[in-house]
Amino acid sequence: MSPAEQFEPEAERVARIVREQIIDGERAPGDKLVERDLATELGVSRVPVRDALKTLIAEGLVTPRPRTWAVVRTFTEADVEDLIEVRSAIETLTFRLAAERRTPERLVELETALDREHRAAREGDATAAHRAGADFHELVAATAASPLLDEIGAITASRLRWLLGQHVDLQEMVDEHRALLAAIGAGDGQEAARLAVGHLRTSRDAARARLAQQGETARD
Repeated sequence: MSPAEQFEPEAERVARIVREQIIDGERAPGDKLVERDLATELGVSRVPVRDALKTLIAEGLVTPRPRTWAVVRTFTEADVEDLIEVRSAIETLTFRLAAERRTPERLVELETALDREHRAAREGDATAAHRAGADFHELVAATAASPLLDEIGAITASRLRWLLGQHVDLQEMVDEHRALLAAIGAGDGQEAARLAVGHLRTSRDAARARLAQQGETARD
C-alpha cells in the first residue's frame, strides 16, 4: 500500500476500488451496486459507499437507480463516439504540449510506464497492461503541464481509462504508445498530435468490437 493510500478517506478508497473493478472488467455492465452489499464487502459504513457511488456517477462509470443502489454503466456505440470526439480534442492538445514541454525526468517516467506495459503484454496480463497504458496517458498529461487542461480532462478521465481497457491486442497498444513516446521525445508536437488521434481511433474500434461481442453474448 502506498503512503497516499494509507491516509485515503474511506469514500475515496471505496470509489477507487469500485472504479478499478469496473475498468478491469471485474464488474460487468449492468451489475448492481447496492450500498448495503458494498459496505459489507469493503468493511465500511453505508455513508462512504453512498458518497463513492455519487463520485462514480459523476465520472460516468455508474448509472443511478432509485433509493440505495446503482448499476455499472452499459456503454453504447453512441457513448463511445461522443467520448472519442471530446477526447480527440483534449488528447491532440495534450500530446502536442507534452512534446513541447518534455523534460528528461518525464521522459524517463514515460519510458518506465511503457516498459511495464510491454512486459505485461508479453506475459499476457491484460489488466496490468491496460493499467500501465492508462498510466502512460496520465503521465503524458503531467508532461503537458497545463493545470486547466488537467481540470477539463478530469471530467472524462475515468471513461478514458475504461476506453483504453477495451483493447484486446495488447502489443498493438504498446506499439502505438512507443511511437507516441518517440514523437514526444523528438519534440515533434505535430506528429505526436497526429498519432494521438490515430491511437484514439484504434481504441474506438476496440471498444466497438467489445460492445458487439457483449451484445452477442446477451442474445445467446
